[in-house]
Amino acid sequence: MPPTDYLDWLRREGRIVVVGASLAGLRAAETLRAEGFAGELTMIGDEPYEPYDRPPLSKAVLLGRAAPHHTGLPHRREIDAKWRLGVAATGLDMEARRVRLADGDEVEYDRLLIATGVRARPWPKEEEARLDGVFTLRTRDDGAALLRRLKAGPRRVFVIGAGFTGSEIASACREQGIPVTVAERAGAPLVGALGGVIGAVAAEMHRENGVDLRTGVMVTALEGDPAGRVRAVHLSDESVVEADVVVVGLGATRNTEWLTGSGLGAGPRGIACDAGCRAFDFRGIVTDDIFVAGDVARSPHALFGYQFLSLEHWGNAVAQAEIAAHNMISPSAERRPHLWVPAFWSSQFGVNIKSVGVPPMGEQIMITQGSLAERRFVGVYGYKGRTIAAVSFDNTRWLEFYQREIEKGAPFPVEFPTVDRRPEGRSPVDADFPDPALPTHGPMVTLSGYSPTDQQLVFHPARH
Repeated sequence: MPPTDYLDWLRREGRIVVVGASLAGLRAAETLRAEGFAGELTMIGDEPYEPYDRPPLSKAVLLGRAAPHHTGLPHRREIDAKWRLGVAATGLDMEARRVRLADGDEVEYDRLLIATGVRARPWPKEEEARLDGVFTLRTRDDGAALLRRLKAGPRRVFVIGAGFTGSEIASACREQGIPVTVAERAGAPLVGALGGVIGAVAAEMHRENGVDLRTGVMVTALEGDPAGRVRAVHLSDESVVEADVVVVGLGATRNTEWLTGSGLGAGPRGIACDAGCRAFDFRGIVTDDIFVAGDVARSPHALFGYQFLSLEHWGNAVAQAEIAAHNMISPSAERRPHLWVPAFWSSQFGVNIKSVGVPPMGEQIMITQGSLAERRFVGVYGYKGRTIAAVSFDNTRWLEFYQREIEKGAPFPVEFPTVDRRPEGRSPVDADFPDPALPTHGPMVTLSGYSPTDQQLVFHPARH
């Protein structure tokens, strides 16, 4: 069948399966229908809920301003889909074009979109992780369970990891008057995402708001009482902190295990795809019937040296899903690249933090507006003479300007004068990112190299 005839047939009566009833999955489904797909659409999700919004879980939900079950995403249009909720995908047969499900069923497809996202990384010691009072925060159920425990008035909450989620949880606790200790193996909060210069500001925010912040330490053990409830946290400096709630904020794990043995280019860093969201197979050869979007995707970005980026960003999930959906049902000449400039926001301790670009690529930083001491500023990151990112604390009005600077590859150091630049920002300084070989908690961007396959692979098909 000629390509144009096949696409006409696909649009009229083809079968598209979306694995991942997520933000990316929903927005892709809506785009497919908006662009004329009239065939069979199946949505597969391992949770029993239709897609919901995750950012409020560590913000409004923990503060009691939004109920966990009221975080459902609004539907922008009717998608007329078959929903397979509460049943996980467990395997993929690329040759037969089938997705295997946990209940033993198989779903056939003509085009497949994978939007399985990430899950919270659990505490690695399973017996300790099962203690009553130990939580992660990623799903709606996680948010509901942690909210109930916070409402019960814990003596102390202990947060492992001072990334964005950990910092937001600490902020929510302090706003409710709950004592909280935060442990971070790096030298300050947010260093993996924004570097040490900004991390020092974040550390001051924590401590000024009453957080017992412990940096440069690791948690070595969680101690339980005879009834199986967590009661203390042991640290690498041999200190012990009593706590009856522990929240594990050790970052995320990409949901790719179900693809083991499928032949797809998937692994712990995500699923490699091209700029048009088409997945690579394990040999690095692009497929034409499998697409990827959202947190689970690794794709090259023209603005950032064609490095493969994995982005845990709300806006990226939406933008990439829309591109993937368009390209799934379009001829090659009409396909579009995914060139969204990364952006992320957080609210903690009364301060609005927002970034554009890829801060972890930054070698140096300049404070171009405002002042670090006042916690109202814009910091601009440079890499090899180019502006590649910016971060603002309570100063978002400048970020649109810096996004344009990033898009056009503006020079760094920033050369233009500004009315509110202070002496501290006149010269660039080392952005002070940690050694990437040493894990830190909470980077929202993963730089994963130039190649869709990180090593020479031998494919052994899974036996079922």
